[in-house]
Amino acid sequence: MPKAAKPMPIRLVCGLGNPGAEYAHTRHSAGFAAVDVLAERYGVRYWKEQAGSLVATISVRASDGTQRQVLLAKPQSYMNTSGGPLSKLMRAERITPAELLVVHDEVDLPAGEVRAKWSGGLNAHNGLRSIADKLGTRDFGRVRFGIGRPPGKMSVADWALRQLKGSFAEEFDVEAAVAADVVESVLATGLAE
Repeated sequence: MPKAAKPMPIRLVCGLGNPGAEYAHTRHSAGFAAVDVLAERYGVRYWKEQAGSLVATISVRASDGTQRQVLLAKPQSYMNTSGGPLSKLMRAERITPAELLVVHDEVDLPAGEVRAKWSGGLNAHNGLRSIADKLGTRDFGRVRFGIGRPPGKMSVADWALRQLKGSFAEEFDVEAAVAADVVESVLATGLAE
């Protein structure tokens, strides 16, 4: 298998989630939560609708001291079809897959664990599959936001889509901030192959 092209500096951070209040505080919307933390840190006051996504722009400083504009995006289709709006946005902004960082929930990582990686498999994640199908490649950056496996015989869907309350919601907010820290690190220093 040929080696994937080396990633460029990230120009677009896409958080995955499901739109709507009923999904706002669920594990499946981990990507939205992390992007919302970033938006708050960078003082975003306005999200605009563009190509089926909510989009905001932040200005980040790279480790070499240069400033650059980075788009934050939250596709407003459901997770399983998020590749459609994302690919439209990338075409409109002339952003390549090598300049994309996707933040998503990951059942195969323990809750609270966050890892960044370049390219790789789709791990039965329908949001990632939709993006890979629409972009025609798996070669894009990912920040994997661990949500852990469901307890007992609970289905993964019920686990991921359950509304978080009380201490579970508080822990999730802390984990979203950790994921945002990892995104900021990738924006500053890049992503290793």
